[in-house]
Amino acid sequence: STVPIYSLKSSLLKLECHFTWTLLKQDVDLDHLEGTTENQIEFFIESNITNYNLLAYVCHLKDLNEEALKNLQKAEEAAQKNHPDEIDWRLLVTWGNYAWIYYHMKRYEEAQTYINKVENSYKKHSSTTQQKIQLPEIYAEQGWALLKFGKKYYSRAKDCFETALKNEPRNPRFNAGYAIAVYRLEDIAFQQCKDISRSLEPLKRAMELNPRNTLIMALLALRLQDLKQVDEGERYIEEAMQITPDLPYTLRYAAKFYRRKGEVDRALEILKKALAVTPKSAFLHHQLGVCYRVKLFQLKNAAKYPPQEQVEELIQLSIFHLKTATDLKAIFFPAYTDLANMYAEGKRYKEAEETFQKARQINNLFDEDKQQLCFHYGNFQRYHMKSDSEAIRYYLEGLKIRKETHIRNLCTNRLKKLLEQRIQRGLDNATDFATLGLVHNLSGEKDKAIECYEKAIALCPYNKEYLSALCELQLSI
Repeated sequence: STVPIYSLKSSLLKLECHFTWTLLKQDVDLDHLEGTTENQIEFFIESNITNYNLLAYVCHLKDLNEEALKNLQKAEEAAQKNHPDEIDWRLLVTWGNYAWIYYHMKRYEEAQTYINKVENSYKKHSSTTQQKIQLPEIYAEQGWALLKFGKKYYSRAKDCFETALKNEPRNPRFNAGYAIAVYRLEDIAFQQCKDISRSLEPLKRAMELNPRNTLIMALLALRLQDLKQVDEGERYIEEAMQITPDLPYTLRYAAKFYRRKGEVDRALEILKKALAVTPKSAFLHHQLGVCYRVKLFQLKNAAKYPPQEQVEELIQLSIFHLKTATDLKAIFFPAYTDLANMYAEGKRYKEAEETFQKARQINNLFDEDKQQLCFHYGNFQRYHMKSDSEAIRYYLEGLKIRKETHIRNLCTNRLKKLLEQRIQRGLDNATDFATLGLVHNLSGEKDKAIECYEKAIALCPYNKEYLSALCELQLSI
């Protein structure tokens, strides 16, 4: 090849495309991402350039470069069809992806051809208009890609949409992307007991700019429901279902709305309708599993001895859908913990244990996920395996993860209750006092912690661990 590879590589690294946006394959389930992107191509025609570009990148990550090139051709066709007069800046990301894929295929001349196309396009729109014309679309496309790669990327996605909006503050798609990113970040903040009203304004703004975006409408309804404005939320949900009665993305959020409102049968009916359109949706199967679980608990709470065959049926239905969700999406953490808990409900302890271990092996867990896992596994040990000591061990592991969340508080409360019960039963175990001391210390209750360590030392006077913990506490006050 006549193209010097080192200079080719430095040109490639300057391109704005999926290959330079640090989208790591270990953070997603590639098969699942491929499936969901194909679905979106079917339902969101206006985003097809973006989706074909993403699909091409996913194919490359799966070592299917020929397949990747076909998707880039489809992105070009979508641009020809929908934006014939804006071709050369609509396709900057596509051309960047072409260059990288040809580079990986060792077809260096072709890679260089696409680098030239990008560079010529920039020259044509000289630096003054370049800022206005090209960058917002590219930032937005990066934002959409980041949203698809999971919650580790949401904050970067929000920044991308923010940058795009500086140039085009009234662009409906940029506003929608920004609102979705803020909404998802807020869901994570909600687990950490933080304020969740920040997404209201961006969602309302995105909806004003495109009143037919029913996905945004449904997210707004859910957020209003979180803020106890249920009636207003329901009006939006009903309107969204009238505008796009068959759009699975709107239906799944509508179902979530009704499940949380307590209308589980309505939720199930909506989910089944959506599932008929996208039968391989891990999200829908997970939501169905959760609905059957809610019905199970309603049945158990309504009668002291609920009909056993009904209980069995609901457990089986829930397990079926939760298991399907984990089969469809290998790193679907909430589905694994829900499935493990359902196996435990059905007294299938071996499968529950295996599922908890699979959840533990997911490689991109956040602190709040790890806390969830410790809490649920602690409950499993306590209520199903009848092992207080193992339950204490896992609740404590959850508490030691210093992220302030709702689940961490639950770990603390379970620990205090369990240890106090053991102490009241008169077991006079120094370990229980010391562990309770540690729990108080981790919760910032130093005086109570000192008291507990003193009691532990009274029972076990020469324990170095207890003595040094007490010493440290006394010095820190």
